[in-house]
This record gives sequence, C-alpha cells and structure tokens, in this order.
Amino acid sequence: MEIRKAGPTDLDQLAELFNQYRIFYKKESDVKAGKQFLSDRMKNNESEIFIAIDEEKKLTGFVQLYPIFSSTRMKRLWLLNDLFVMPASRGQGVSIALIERAKELCRATNSCGLLLETSKTNTVGNQLYPRTDFVLESESNFYVWNLKQG
Repeated sequence: MEIRKAGPTDLDQLAELFNQYRIFYKKESDVKAGKQFLSDRMKNNESEIFIAIDEEKKLTGFVQLYPIFSSTRMKRLWLLNDLFVMPASRGQGVSIALIERAKELCRATNSCGLLLETSKTNTVGNQLYPRTDFVLESESNFYVWNLKQG
C-alpha cells in the first residue's frame, strides 16, 4: 500500500471514492459535483488530501484535512474532516496509515495537532481513533449553528 498526496491526475478515482464517502453519510450521489469540489480544494490550496493506493493502483481510501488555527496556542491546527476506506479494504490498516500521514503533515507544518469529530454511533471510528492516540475531549461542549437552506 502506498500513501501519498492526491493530485489532479487522481481526481477521477478520488471523486468516485468521495462519492462513496458521501453516500455513507446519507448524501445523494453526485460524482460530478464531488469532483469539482475536490478540484477546487486542490486548486485553491484549501485542503490537504492523502490517498491510499493498493498494489493494483486503485484508490482504497483517503483523508482530507483543512487548516484552521488555535489562537490560544498561536499555531495552525488541522481539522481531519474526512476519512474513508472502501469496505473491501477495511481491517487492513489503511485508516491507520492515513491517520499517520495526517500526523506527519502536522509535524511538517509545525502545527499543534489534529481535531476531528465523529458521531457517537460510529462504532468503527470510536474504536479506531483512541488506537491512534486521539483523546476523547470531555471538558468541552461542541456547538453547531447551521444556516437554514430555503
């Protein structure tokens, strides 16, 4: 398995994988819009995307990170927003390898850490993240405000 930064030549396969990720989260399938979304993030340097590639040169997983900042620590902080591995490739260490690559990005950019959110019902993620040294934050409340779409 190879883990590397995604580039424009990966967009077709990555868009298919991204579409499966969105379907997993009960969003409508839209490969074309997903491809444009990913392309925009790459062109505008708005995220870092790392992909897992198997021996047959097929993408099996990806992680997408967005830069944010911690004012109190006065450093960059990375939001691990998206992590997905194809069902056939799960249990083979792909998620762990992608998370380790995200940690390397943190170190390389002199950042203070990674932040992620997952639902309480995500049993796989809630088992995975502590195994990769993430700590469940119990001292803070997490609030969200969503703009209502008309």
